[in-house]
Amino acid sequence: MIFNPCNLKFCKPLSCSILLAMASCGVSAETLNIQSASDWGGAHNSYPASNAIDGSTDWSSRWAAQNAPVNLVLDLGSVQNVQDVAIAWGKGEEQTYKFEIRALADESSSNWDKVYYGYSSGSTSGFETYDVTDVQARWIRIKVFENSAQSVWTNITEVEISGNDSPDYGLDPNLPPSGNFDLLDWYVSIPVDEGDGYATSIKENALDAGYEDQFFYTGSDGGLVFYTPVEGVTTSSGTKYVRTELREMLRRGDTSYSTSGKDNNWAFSSIPSSEQADFGGIDGTLNATLAINHVTTTTSNTEQVGRIVIGQIHAEKNEPIRLYYHKLPGNDKGAIYFAHETSKSTGGDETWYNLLGNMVTSDGDLNNTSNPSDGIALDETFSYSIVVEGDKLITTISQNGSELAAKEVNMSNSGYDDADNYMYFKAGIYLQDNSSADSDYAQVTFYQLDNNHN
Repeated sequence: MIFNPCNLKFCKPLSCSILLAMASCGVSAETLNIQSASDWGGAHNSYPASNAIDGSTDWSSRWAAQNAPVNLVLDLGSVQNVQDVAIAWGKGEEQTYKFEIRALADESSSNWDKVYYGYSSGSTSGFETYDVTDVQARWIRIKVFENSAQSVWTNITEVEISGNDSPDYGLDPNLPPSGNFDLLDWYVSIPVDEGDGYATSIKENALDAGYEDQFFYTGSDGGLVFYTPVEGVTTSSGTKYVRTELREMLRRGDTSYSTSGKDNNWAFSSIPSSEQADFGGIDGTLNATLAINHVTTTTSNTEQVGRIVIGQIHAEKNEPIRLYYHKLPGNDKGAIYFAHETSKSTGGDETWYNLLGNMVTSDGDLNNTSNPSDGIALDETFSYSIVVEGDKLITTISQNGSELAAKEVNMSNSGYDDADNYMYFKAGIYLQDNSSADSDYAQVTFYQLDNNHN
């Protein structure tokens, strides 16, 4: 079904700034830094692979390898968006080379993606630029099969790789958060005492009017920054952890509807059809693109350190999903997993599911604290999607349009077919660490945030 925002009780207009924030990001190419070069054998001792990235296209500073096929491997140091590969062929004005270009993102995988196949022009020894299939990769491999001179030697004087690891999401760093994101659908909780000992809630009209503070603000790249220190007040007496987190509000600033009223919240389509019109929406999708900038590091409690919730579906008294990012000190990457809690009416039991990494058991206990090779590093941009379609809960992790992991949970026995319950999305930081130093903190930047309902 195509979502029409005006099918909802509270029509959700799409302004130009919102369309920019929700649009597919454009990427302008720039020269990427190649950290190192190596080959898979056959190289001349005087002309090693490192010559291909020394900044010189001189014949005397070339990579030379014999007995084709030969392979030159370039390491970008981290996964980046690769768009073009430029090669300066040795004696390229005299002969053509038959070659292919392959890409690899995950060092634990042996499957290199072919992104280009063809021949050099045979007309220049300068750079020839090849428009490869855009790909997320850390390693680029140039495999040369033969040359028209029928020489046993392959010669490459220099290689450059272009792309961009910083997509343009159309966000303006000079605007407040509401200038880049539709925040009339949300209020935000910040860890500041509003006078009653609990966290302050900034409601949707204030957010939409340009609110920002040290916990919730526009970053230098235009992203929406959430900052949450360990020391701070919680939202209730039943909550152990601090948060800076958005709470969905379908009433869109119409305060004649209560926060907990059905009109301001949504339900699963598994409830009786006769009850569905009472709610502000039925079923739902939460899409977000974000980067985790910092997590806590100063406690030895591995269940808490480096752990945050970055997205939720919250029901009246429990959570059909809490989506976690968890990076331990000493690990380069963080794992992503989620917990599904059944309705209190069915016992409120939880089952846990790994998405990236294998960090938790189905009971939520830590299972593996080693570095997750398929995890997400700090400052690495990725996306998540949380979708409810009736009794189906579908959670997906992706990166630049490529799915990294997905899990579907059957909720037919979870007790959410009860029209007395209600749902709302949450996004931001719900810190899961109260034992690190008070000055420790978590920080997350969102680049896209979109909530939809039928």
